[in-house]
Amino acid sequence: MSEEIKKQVSNVEYGLEKIFEDAQDFLPLLGTDYVEFYVGNAKQSAHYYKTAFGFQSYAYAGLETGLKDRVSYVLKQDKIRLILTTALKSDSPIGEHVKKHGDGVKVIALWVDDAKKSWEETTKRGAKSFMEPTVEKDEHGEVVRAGIYTYGETVHMFVERKNYNGPFLPGFQKWESDYNPTPTGLKFVDHMVGNVGWGEMNTWVKWYEDVMGFVNFLSFDDKQIHTEYSALMSKVMSNGNGRIKFPINEPAEGKKTFTN
Repeated sequence: MSEEIKKQVSNVEYGLEKIFEDAQDFLPLLGTDYVEFYVGNAKQSAHYYKTAFGFQSYAYAGLETGLKDRVSYVLKQDKIRLILTTALKSDSPIGEHVKKHGDGVKVIALWVDDAKKSWEETTKRGAKSFMEPTVEKDEHGEVVRAGIYTYGETVHMFVERKNYNGPFLPGFQKWESDYNPTPTGLKFVDHMVGNVGWGEMNTWVKWYEDVMGFVNFLSFDDKQIHTEYSALMSKVMSNGNGRIKFPINEPAEGKKTFTN
């Protein structure tokens, strides 16, 4: 691992040492870089997350920065970065995603030391490529990004930023606002849940084991998680150092059948 990466993670409150011995950990992952939501109104959503959760204005990309198909507002609180992206064209895949799913997560970006290697390691193990390794540059340096598909239409983006000193990513400019509410104490992303269809949990558990080198370290069944009319089962996947945790949930039959 490069000295620059070690310097960047030195202020993180939990280490990079392996805590789950059964994890293959061939990437490895340094943490969550950002989470990108596709939303119907990015500016309004940004105001909501600032007002309700204490996020701060951080970066912006849109028509003013050369984008013609989307606008993105980036919010930050401690080590959490959210991108809120809205389509600027009616036939945009972003708009189609929002029409189909509503506001929701599209990209879970993972911070890595080597994005090209991470993409190669996962695609050779069966991952479907979303974006081949791409070098993005501006006056602040360069970022390498590459992506793979996971469950549904969700994407894992590998982000290598050891040679970048800009505000966020190339193509973004610093976003300054007079309205920055007091942070609410959010520190970092602890885990992100993937809700999959009936009978698909074990399929995706195996995918994370084989493709990402994760380990299943905790499980819950429908006897532990249920209401009168609904229930679910869950298996929690983690990389070796525990920084990235993905519970995979699938529905189960509730105690009673609901009828209209």
